[in-house]
Amino acid sequence: MKTKTQSLNSYIRNLVLAAMFLAIGIVLPFLTGQVPQIGSMLLPMHIPVLLCGFICGWQYGLVVGFILPLLRMALFGMPPLLTAVAMAFELATYGLITGILWKALPKKNIASLYLSLVGAMLIGRVVWAIVRVIMTGVADEAFTWQIFVAGAFTNAIPGIILQLVLIPALLVALGRAHVIQFDHKKSMKA
Repeated sequence: MKTKTQSLNSYIRNLVLAAMFLAIGIVLPFLTGQVPQIGSMLLPMHIPVLLCGFICGWQYGLVVGFILPLLRMALFGMPPLLTAVAMAFELATYGLITGILWKALPKKNIASLYLSLVGAMLIGRVVWAIVRVIMTGVADEAFTWQIFVAGAFTNAIPGIILQLVLIPALLVALGRAHVIQFDHKKSMKA
């Protein structure tokens, strides 16, 4: 049973971490922003949102994911408005699903991590496609199956690989440092 002090400390910790993930998400695209094609392939805003869902929980991941692309668009004009709106729903889904799955899965090991991560990535891309289809009337541009496959998977392969390598590595390291709950001993033997 958590005491009021533990709950308050947990709330403050998660609030500070969520703010940090939001700041990282705002800054990280500057590393790839000079070449937009690379930025759209590496998906730099996705990484802090996924980490936020894992570390802070679904509520924080949802909010950071939704705010991040809209805030970047308001501050820097990138991504463009319609892209930012679709990304807001996609990234909110990433933060939501990673947080829910990670909390729901009983064992905190590498299998649970990948199940949470891949599940969030797939569901987030479906949500992105649904939002894009809804926005088709607003944007006056067709959203075809080919555009979905290219935007969600083909063009994003480098970013997907980066996420599948970097996020588990970071979470395993945080587990070893006892920052998060992660059964790194069993995951290294498997």
